Amino acid sequence: MDRFTQSNPFLSGYEAAMKEITIGDTHEQCIERSDYPPEKVRQVLGSEIVAVLGYGVQGRGQSLNMRDNGVRVIVGQRKGGKAYDLCLEDGWVPGETLFDPEEAAARGTVIQYLLSDAGQKEMWPRIKPHLTAGKALYFSHGFSIVFSEQTGVIAPPGVDVILCAPKGSGTTVRRLFLEGRGINSSFAIHQDATGRARERCLALGVAIGSGYLFETTFKKEVVSDLTGERGVLMGAIYGLWLAQYEVLREHGHSPSEAFNETVEEATQSLYPLIAEKGMDWMYANCSTTAQRGALDWFKSFRDASKPVFEKLYHSVETGEEARRVLEANSRPDYRVQLEKELKEVAESEMWQAGTQVRALRPERQGQ
Repeated sequence: MDRFTQSNPFLSGYEAAMKEITIGDTHEQCIERSDYPPEKVRQVLGSEIVAVLGYGVQGRGQSLNMRDNGVRVIVGQRKGGKAYDLCLEDGWVPGETLFDPEEAAARGTVIQYLLSDAGQKEMWPRIKPHLTAGKALYFSHGFSIVFSEQTGVIAPPGVDVILCAPKGSGTTVRRLFLEGRGINSSFAIHQDATGRARERCLALGVAIGSGYLFETTFKKEVVSDLTGERGVLMGAIYGLWLAQYEVLREHGHSPSEAFNETVEEATQSLYPLIAEKGMDWMYANCSTTAQRGALDWFKSFRDASKPVFEKLYHSVETGEEARRVLEANSRPDYRVQLEKELKEVAESEMWQAGTQVRALRPERQGQ
């Protein structure tokens, strides 16, 4: 029995009606795992060979989950380097399930193109000849297709072009799968050449570890994703944390106090409450003083930051962010510069404080 069935025995043997959620006057259909139980996934993908090109965090997480779910998977990764060593460590066998990217693309009937955006642009001329009629080209990000004028990635007319975008890192995709849970994902059909694109996409979406999926378009996915990464998911949240930390430090608060009130309490206490039942529930489970302050101040932060988000959205929608990404990530010294920037973050006082505060957590003692 595969891990998917073991972890989710209630999924075997039936299909539930696809759910619809309604928010205001907007209706959305939600595809759940129960709509594609293990036997249906195997039925849809039984004759497919899924070639995963690139063994970064998404490539690794998705390929391992599919393999555990009984899908025939091969990996395309160049010899040499940490990624190739990780392939060997994870049990991919050279010449059997591990090949150079071009050979994997030639062998696969579904090509999961999971290289970095810059890497997809660079490798496309070598991969495109292997996209023969009837195959499926799969993405987890709409970048290369939406910004094809910059990437050159234009799929041949005879192949399905599909997308399944987990709302989290590949590490989370794998972790939630092993816990018997499932990640929230979006899916999209850009080109249906075979008449089976949607069926293939949804079966793959469940096979990679999605618990439920919402439909979108390639354009909406990439614009929302790039906005989110630069905004509240990563860029904006760090900017807010840094601003508050600096204000507290400049007014005489210690590094540990500034970090605890800025990051530690958010990540260890408040954000898990939001994840559990929502913002209103988190507010309801805080002190009345905290409630009053949050309700009095959130509009000021919204009003101050909304113009920045409008500027960000425009930069994403017009392709300016795509240009910056491709330009920066294609430079020969990209990795060197990235490590330099990350080192500056790691060595900043706030994250030095974070390292020491996290080390004091009881569960980490003795590690």
